[in-house]
Order: sequence, then structure tokens, then C-alpha cells
Amino acid sequence: MKVDYSDLRVSRETVDRLAILVDLLQRWQSRINLIGPSTVEDVWARHIRDSLHVYHTQPTPFRWADLGSGAGFPGLVTAICLAERTRGHVHLIESNSKKAAFLRAAIQATGARATVHPERIEAASLKIERPDAVSARALASLSDLLQLTEAWISDGTVAYFHKGRDYRNEVEAARGAWDFHLVEHKQDRSDESVLLEISGLRRR
Repeated sequence: MKVDYSDLRVSRETVDRLAILVDLLQRWQSRINLIGPSTVEDVWARHIRDSLHVYHTQPTPFRWADLGSGAGFPGLVTAICLAERTRGHVHLIESNSKKAAFLRAAIQATGARATVHPERIEAASLKIERPDAVSARALASLSDLLQLTEAWISDGTVAYFHKGRDYRNEVEAARGAWDFHLVEHKQDRSDESVLLEISGLRRR
């Protein structure tokens, strides 16, 4: 599949690293289900560009925690973007051992600035120093994500959560139990998906 890299807004070296990730993912996909089968041939548009949206929204070389990292979107992509920097690190939290193995292989192949934590989010959060930013994509409802990250987001951490077209219902449901600052960053795709930036979390 021919890919237009011109709108990725990253260096050629980062594009090369991302290409290594895509190639590795497509080879591993035949053994374990890393992404939806219908998106395998459209990885750049459906996964890479979405993940880059997080990095372009907050390119500061922060300490990140990526929840339920799976195939590495968006956390591993963020870590690959940080590979050219001297600071910044992403903690990839993934309890599935096979997916964690893939993430380790991808880090080694791409030089991404990341560490894999093969355990549940609740356990990993007790070991990871408070991150500056948290990310998650297609993991859980917004209410559940806020529950999982309450200790961090209540103490200055900023969260970036990818959500689909029904995100407004999730935001409304979460507002029933939480107060928070919300910024909506529209995705490039036309399916009404959005990147939610959340900070200042407080229980009602």
C-alpha cells in the first residue's frame, strides 16, 4: 500500500522508525490479534496518524503512562517520536503477555524511549512515579478511565484519551461523578472521533 508521509509532521528518521513498527506489527498480526483485522491494510491512517495526534498535541518530552498499550497506539508511537530527543519516556502498561512481548520487540527494533510493564493498570500505577501525561485508546469508558487514573489526574497530570463518535454521552455520564477541565481535539478522520484532553480531576 502506498503511503503519503507528507502530512505526518515528523522527521524522516521518525517515519523510518514508524515504518519498522508497521512492518513488525503486520508480521506479528498473523500470530496474535494486535489490531482489528479490517484495519491491517490501513495501519497508517487508522492507527499511526491517530496516535501522532497525541504527540502533536503535547510534544513536550514528558514522562508518560500509556494504559492498555496493546499494539502500541498511541503510547509506542509517542515513544518513537521521543527517540530523537534526549529526554522523555513512556511507560507502556499491558497485562497481556503476548502483546507485552510484541511491545518489547518493537522497542528494540525502533529505539523507542519506552518501558513495558506486563501487569494490570492498578498494579503498575503503584510502581510508576507520577507521570506528566497519561494516554489510552479504545480501552474503557471515560468514567472507568477516570477511576483508573484518579490519583494521577487529580495531582497535575494531563490525560489524553481517544474516543469515538459517542464520546459526548461518555463525557455526560462522567460529569455525574467528576469535575474536570476538558479540551476536545478533533481527529483528522471524518468519523467524528476525538482526542479528549482532561486535567484538574475532582470527585463531585
